[in-house]
Amino acid sequence: MGTDAGASAEEYGRDSVEFSRAIAFFDAVYAFAVTLLVVNIDPPEASDWTSFEKLMSSGLEWQLLGFGISFVVIAVFWRVNHRLVAGFRGFSSATIVANLVAIAFVVLIPFTTQGIADIETSGEPLAIALYAVNISCAVLAQSVVFYVARHDGMLADPLPRRADHIRFLNTLTTPAVFLLSIPIAYAWGADAARWTWALLLIIGPVAGRLSERKVARIVAEAANSPERS
Repeated sequence: MGTDAGASAEEYGRDSVEFSRAIAFFDAVYAFAVTLLVVNIDPPEASDWTSFEKLMSSGLEWQLLGFGISFVVIAVFWRVNHRLVAGFRGFSSATIVANLVAIAFVVLIPFTTQGIADIETSGEPLAIALYAVNISCAVLAQSVVFYVARHDGMLADPLPRRADHIRFLNTLTTPAVFLLSIPIAYAWGADAARWTWALLLIIGPVAGRLSERKVARIVAEAANSPERS
């Protein structure tokens, strides 16, 4: 399972201060993005607190829904980044830059969340479209981080290329569902588009299991073959 290109001119190993600083920065940005989500929740008027029904009808219901969806989304992005970096033996300059691009899309999520969470805009197809594109770009950017790291020889234990390609195809299920919701939003409305996102609760686990089974077979074949991918 050989690595790709040689190490970058600038390389920061896992034991270096630079590596720790980069990890701390990336984690802080994810935490900051999650924190920014609360800005989209407008404090209800005092009169809205007289009953639960009135409180929810003030628009708080949509804002809390948007907060919940994006909180989970950003948490998943952080978790994916955590797993990704756990397999690195260090950072190259290009890997750091790729990570910065990825977190730039994550930091935009609180902004696009406002569109789907505000009661006055939550029904607009454009709000759905911008959110879906934002999430899709963030997913693809994280995939680029992995491939840049592999190219620069930053993976501690790289898998055969075929295994990486299978995992990448599995990753595409998320942007595929989000991008599919865009024409649905324009054709049948924002609510129908949001229900489309719920498909990931089924498609995600199923695609993930199938992907990992295929990866396991590829790794086993590579281990038993005199020529490793």
